[in-house]
Amino acid sequence: MKTFLTAFTASRFGRLLLGAAAVVLLPLSAATAQTAGNGHVSGRLVEAGTGNPVPFSDVLLLRAADSTFVAVAQTSEQGGFKALNLPYGTYLLRVQDLNYRVLRRRFNLTASAPAIEFPTFEMAAAAATKLSEVVVTGQKAAVVEDLGKRVINVDKDLGSIGGTAANVLQNVPSVSVDVNGTVSMRGTSNVTILIDGKPAGVSNGGTGGPRLDQIPASRIAQIEVITNPSAKYDASGGGGVINLITKKETRSGTNGTAAINLGTAEKYSGSLSLSRKVGKATWKAGYDGRDVTYRSHGHSEQTALLGSAETVRTTQVGAGYETHRNHSVNVGVELELPKNQSLSLSVSPGTERNLEGEGQDLTQQTNNNPVQANRGRQDLDVKVKILEADGNYRRTWDAHKGRELTANFGTVVIDATVPVVQRQYAVAGSAGVPQPGTRQQLDLLANIQFGQVDYVHPLADGKGRLEVGAKVERQTNKGSNGFGYAASETRPNDFQNDPARSLTYTSDQVVPAAYVTAQHSLGAKWNAQVGLRSEYTHLSGDVAGGEGIAQRGSLNQDYLNFFPSALISRELGKEAGQNRVQLSYARRLNRPNFMQQLPLAIYQDPRSYRLGNPRLQAEFSHNIELGHQLTVGQATITSTGFARITTNSIQRLRFVDTTATRLAGTGAGLVTAETYNNLGTTTNLGAEFSLNQPLAKWWRLNASTSLYRAQIAGNGIGNNRTAFIATARLTNNFTIRPTLDLQLSGNVRSAQLTAQGRQLASGQVDIALRQRLFSDRAALTLRIADLLNTQQSRNEIATDALSSTRYSKDESRVGWLGFTWYIGASKAKPGRIEAAPQGGGGFGG
Repeated sequence: MKTFLTAFTASRFGRLLLGAAAVVLLPLSAATAQTAGNGHVSGRLVEAGTGNPVPFSDVLLLRAADSTFVAVAQTSEQGGFKALNLPYGTYLLRVQDLNYRVLRRRFNLTASAPAIEFPTFEMAAAAATKLSEVVVTGQKAAVVEDLGKRVINVDKDLGSIGGTAANVLQNVPSVSVDVNGTVSMRGTSNVTILIDGKPAGVSNGGTGGPRLDQIPASRIAQIEVITNPSAKYDASGGGGVINLITKKETRSGTNGTAAINLGTAEKYSGSLSLSRKVGKATWKAGYDGRDVTYRSHGHSEQTALLGSAETVRTTQVGAGYETHRNHSVNVGVELELPKNQSLSLSVSPGTERNLEGEGQDLTQQTNNNPVQANRGRQDLDVKVKILEADGNYRRTWDAHKGRELTANFGTVVIDATVPVVQRQYAVAGSAGVPQPGTRQQLDLLANIQFGQVDYVHPLADGKGRLEVGAKVERQTNKGSNGFGYAASETRPNDFQNDPARSLTYTSDQVVPAAYVTAQHSLGAKWNAQVGLRSEYTHLSGDVAGGEGIAQRGSLNQDYLNFFPSALISRELGKEAGQNRVQLSYARRLNRPNFMQQLPLAIYQDPRSYRLGNPRLQAEFSHNIELGHQLTVGQATITSTGFARITTNSIQRLRFVDTTATRLAGTGAGLVTAETYNNLGTTTNLGAEFSLNQPLAKWWRLNASTSLYRAQIAGNGIGNNRTAFIATARLTNNFTIRPTLDLQLSGNVRSAQLTAQGRQLASGQVDIALRQRLFSDRAALTLRIADLLNTQQSRNEIATDALSSTRYSKDESRVGWLGFTWYIGASKAKPGRIEAAPQGGGGFGG
């Protein structure tokens, strides 16, 4: 994500937060005045025959006298539901889900019997011939707060139409996405990204597998954001875990969706998802494609000291484009086996091609000598092949409710070819001199293999459970870097290999792990969970060749660590989830990836490159959260305070490569390098606040803000600097008429620190409109991203030897027109989230 309003200052940001707070708190006063009763009802839904929970189904509560709508509850992942603050009277409970037959129950709430807890409801599968007759009026919530995590239902976010996973995350509390698609949570990009709970080689804005801004939102059903994971999750990811849950279909017959999206200025995407359930088998197939081109421009200025008496000033003005072409296919089957068992298998091949080109006007001035001018050009043609395959097994027991055994296994293969061609020419009449063209040929073959087994055992008293599990994951990387110079200016495409700057490398990392967690209620109001995870990391590898490269040799590292976690919660209200406070702790780590450790110079443009550090070590963090969630009328308010203490902190640094600058010769320009280093201990403290409230039947508001003190170990010498960073998000959903929905959203973030400087403020405003057609068989969506065209990136660096400012602006204001056709029992979801249940299941952290 790029910056918001060039002239946006800290003082204006403060006034904006105060104004936003007034807007957020004003509706709350109205919520407190709403009439509510003291009755409540709860229960649980399971599948008939299997006993599996029925998650995210809508339970409607109607007045029995005239079927007037009163409230709606939504089942949790365990199938449980609860509706609070109901007036006394006679009700009709109705469960409607396209997967099952309609369930109805009648009940009374009185002063003498204000609470009813129903036994388990068994939901019978719906007949295929009846699916088209079911009308769903309840809705999934856009954001569901569950114990320890926040769940985002992607199909409720109109801003995801024609977009990617990165677009969805831009409006998620606690999460920020920068211009490169890099996701950070509460100020750190040390985030673990999973797909369906498993590693998938996804790169957080870096090199390797598919980035989040390359994964189409059409593939995703939900996103889980876990800010302080328990010992059950991998310890990597000090900032938290993001789990992308892909769409799945279990209804009988043939169902699915087909969609096409057209964007302004050469942007296209499409998807097809089909499933067919025959007997005990559900067959699935899907395709996703994307072909988009974005233009960009930018400039930078640098001043560097080379020695005691030499000052070099450079400027760079560039304009270019990026074209991304992605195609992926998914085929799978899910089998219902005897004795409450199921097995699913899937395979997904895909290809990516990224074309990038940029031309630059370059100047250089040494002391007060004449200005030298050159023209630069960089071209990339990245080709990636990806193959994902995985399987999942599940077993439950009818005689022991809650007892469960699951296992998953799989592999991800990534084959990438990245040629980078750099050219630099002298401008006529200038003192600049031409430089020989270079080509860097990067080849990578990466393989991820994993297997995991988890077992859940309910305790005898029914008030807790014990979970144990084991996992092993192996990542191997093998690649080469061929560096060559153009033979002559007359043969610019004929490159001769330079063995002094060419190398090969291997990397093999194996991580076996095991964990145990125990959860138990401590009386009627208290609940506690403790866990311990152990992970052993074995890294081996080496770098060969490249006689001119100083940092070569072994990449070997071995270390064993233990990661405790604990959580305790207290119900302060009369009913569960009405007023809850929770305290949690977890120890986490961040292993450097092999590209951060590989001493390979990857040129971003003719004057700058990135270089890994083979001596880079893992960083560790202690994460503490204190959260509170309150339901007042129809408003849900969540507030969280957090602290993250990081040791051996990994920071990115930029410096002047004086050797490369001098070797390049007069007129070549100032060459800078970015690398990584461990710089000491940092402490980040902050607080978050969110409000989810319907202001009217046709208007729902979701607002969040955070303020935290970020500490950076900076300037390469361990000098810690601190600054306060604030973010704000506001999303409004409007139902203009029963089939027409509007979403208006915006977010803003203040300037934040980097290791040697700062990144200036950023933000954007999006608008989207959806019209359902043909009795909900289709939907037409119009979305405009970055409506005010304010996205831009500005970075500053200030050290004793280097002063730099960089500005870049990608094509960010894009209009998307999308059409979706629903096949079989699938339909466009009627209504919006104004009828959605409130939170109350826990905290998003």
